[in-house]
Amino acid sequence: MNFWQRALKSITRRKGKSFILFLVLFILGNVIAGAVAIQQSTANVERETKRKMGNVATVEMDWEGFEKDNADVSDEERSREDFYPKPPALDVYEQIGQLSYVKYFDYQNQAWLETTKLKAYTPEDGSVGMGGNYFTLKGGNLVEPLDMQEGLIRLEEGEGLTEKDVSELTNAVLISKEIAELNNLSVGDQLVWDTRAEVMMEEGSSEAVSDDSEDATDETAESGNRVATFDYPVTIAGIFSVVKKDQSNQGNSSEQSNSQNSDQIWQVMDQINTFYASNNLVQDFNKLQSEKLWGQEVIEEESDAYYQPIFVLNSTDDVEAFKQEAGALLPQYYRVVANTDQYEQIAGGFTRLGVIANYIVIIASIATIFIISLVVLLFLRDRKQELGIYLSLGESRGKVIGQIVIEVLLVSLAALLLSLVTGNLLGGAVSNTLMQNDWMSNQNDMGGVYSGGLMAANIDYMDIKNAYQVSFSAGYIITYLLLGLGTVLLSAILPLLYILRLNPKKIMM
Repeated sequence: MNFWQRALKSITRRKGKSFILFLVLFILGNVIAGAVAIQQSTANVERETKRKMGNVATVEMDWEGFEKDNADVSDEERSREDFYPKPPALDVYEQIGQLSYVKYFDYQNQAWLETTKLKAYTPEDGSVGMGGNYFTLKGGNLVEPLDMQEGLIRLEEGEGLTEKDVSELTNAVLISKEIAELNNLSVGDQLVWDTRAEVMMEEGSSEAVSDDSEDATDETAESGNRVATFDYPVTIAGIFSVVKKDQSNQGNSSEQSNSQNSDQIWQVMDQINTFYASNNLVQDFNKLQSEKLWGQEVIEEESDAYYQPIFVLNSTDDVEAFKQEAGALLPQYYRVVANTDQYEQIAGGFTRLGVIANYIVIIASIATIFIISLVVLLFLRDRKQELGIYLSLGESRGKVIGQIVIEVLLVSLAALLLSLVTGNLLGGAVSNTLMQNDWMSNQNDMGGVYSGGLMAANIDYMDIKNAYQVSFSAGYIITYLLLGLGTVLLSAILPLLYILRLNPKKIMM
């Protein structure tokens, strides 16, 4: 009879001991399986949430670090023009944009305007509104704006911006389909931004901001403040539709919070009320708006300070490496920030749950190794006579060891396969209980809602909760079985050492 057959006979003849080993492995397997299920689910939450946040990064000043280092500086020193650090030069953004982690990048200039006659979009149900005609103007150096490349908007009509439009000062802009319909506009039409601004005047003052300007006019508002206006003509080079609006209309989950729905509506409305143009046009518009509406002279050299770089990375996995390499190129007090930086704030409870699951897996695995080692070792001591007979009859120690390993593995495999199911159910039950606790939702931190500023979707606690699914995924099954069998094999080391030390002559005396 070979050692395979002996292993099978040994399991069936020693039903009591085999059942004890099975029971111990089943209980410990449930703990490990439940922890692995939670571990895999929290990893999926992080992966899905960060994907929704977007693999987008930008550069901003570290005001907290700057103020900490300059807490004792007097107001007089702070008033110096060179006190605050200058933003990175454009060539620094170019260098960062050439890093291997970057899919594409742009540095943008923005403007905001209020118009008198040009109508802005508001939802048909009137759920939100700005109380006026407010628009956003986004500049860039790309023929195809980043929002279009990222799939947030789609060009419906016209050729869009050209290389000449982004390299020179032209009046070409892209407008949304809703704005075009509201104002009866089409591709090729000239559109006039009849910009207005209400300026607070000092008591007794009636001086106009720019009396010498031919295309700027002044009037008085009901509040008594001066209302300045001026016209800025542009040409419609293309009409776009908002993709996010189309997707949101396909139906929202009833579980979505009112705050999230409101944020989505605001975000879509802002996207619709956005004009896309070149940085040259935005810079020119900002200069004229400051001079004609606010009476402020703009120095050309200072306009670069208002650029916001946007880096779209190849993957969210590249964020940390990108931060390190890009941070080395930035001047002091400037840093790289990414959409995914806020993951801990909105999903901190799931992160803590994942850490706890990791500790449980480690502790349970170590406990399994010691417990199974002791159980098998005790069983082998009772079988010392049997093992001594095998060795005295000329059976190699390798085959005797193989027999014991097969016995342990067969019983372990049965226990692990059964605990694969029950452990998953245990992990789901524990998760459902923890979901009811406040520490999971982070409501005290920021209301559980994230509104991305860098082309990211709104995310709230329900989105994160929906991403958390304890299920029979391939990753869960493979991870658990590899971990379980690996633990069992490690637990067999001590019993195998015992077999190697057996002396058949002494046993048979």
